[in-house]
Amino acid sequence: MPLPDLATAPYPSAAGSLSDLAAVDAAILDAVDQLPPRIRTVAKYHLGFSSGPRPAEHRGKALRPRLALAAARCGPTPERAVAAAVSVELLHGFSLLHDDIMDGDRTRRGRAAAWVVHGVPAALLTGDALLTLALGVLADSGSAECMRVCVRMMSALVRGQGNDLAFEDDQQVTVDAYLEMAEGKTGALTGAACELAATLAGAPPVVVEALERFGRHAGMAFQIADDILGIWGDSRRTGKPVGSDLAARKKTLPVVAALHAADPEAGQLRALLDTGVPLTEAQTQRATVLVGQLGGRTTAEAIAQQHLDLALEALQCCDLPAGAREELRTLAHHMAARSR
Repeated sequence: MPLPDLATAPYPSAAGSLSDLAAVDAAILDAVDQLPPRIRTVAKYHLGFSSGPRPAEHRGKALRPRLALAAARCGPTPERAVAAAVSVELLHGFSLLHDDIMDGDRTRRGRAAAWVVHGVPAALLTGDALLTLALGVLADSGSAECMRVCVRMMSALVRGQGNDLAFEDDQQVTVDAYLEMAEGKTGALTGAACELAATLAGAPPVVVEALERFGRHAGMAFQIADDILGIWGDSRRTGKPVGSDLAARKKTLPVVAALHAADPEAGQLRALLDTGVPLTEAQTQRATVLVGQLGGRTTAEAIAQQHLDLALEALQCCDLPAGAREELRTLAHHMAARSR
């Protein structure tokens, strides 16, 4: 079954209504306002609050808060999920600040990355501050289990980012190794968004486990869709130059799959990516053609579909409110066919 063509459709308002998301943003601002002035300025810029409420293009899809708010509807006290939504949004902001520095990415959502504008030291310290705020929000929730979930998720994220950095100079990265890395970098946080929210909402353990699995696999589909956009996406939607991931020689899933294709042209792609320097525009165009010819995109799309199927399967493993299940299904489809 092909991925649904939902990439240009708006995210459903029910899975985290505008008023719910406004409450999350208000709580995030309250937390950020506790920071010292210089760090607060960087945090507000990075999170999109520089001139007041976040405009849509600066807050992104609010994916993780939406997941949290929808998952919380599977428990008797969904109103407690705001803490989960806030914490995962702050954790995501922390990870992006550090990732942009480590990856050398100069743009984020169509404008200069925080480290480019405010410098590396300030951006690093702001990332640390966002992590601290996220832990504080969870601590205030009074749930020891949520703190354990967060520690486990952070361990997976660090491991995944470490693997991603190691891939830069490794031409033998396998598809399985890539997927393990992506599960740590992306799947762990989307899984935790659902798990934290369901836990705070008082959902039964079997529901919490199913929702964590749902979020993790939906996050994997999301990451793979992002990999595809990193090569073939429209820069007006992604906020990054066309082919930027290839130009930077990143080992995204389409590239890894293409490098392992049983075709002599895989050697040409390997030679292009093994130069040790960013690719020129002509080299990027040639590499893009090779990745497509070697089946990199087709393979990535098929694996994304597998993870989408696993996410949807998780929603059928236990008794969930029909409305919440449908919201989560719709979110998963959008994640697998994202446009930003």
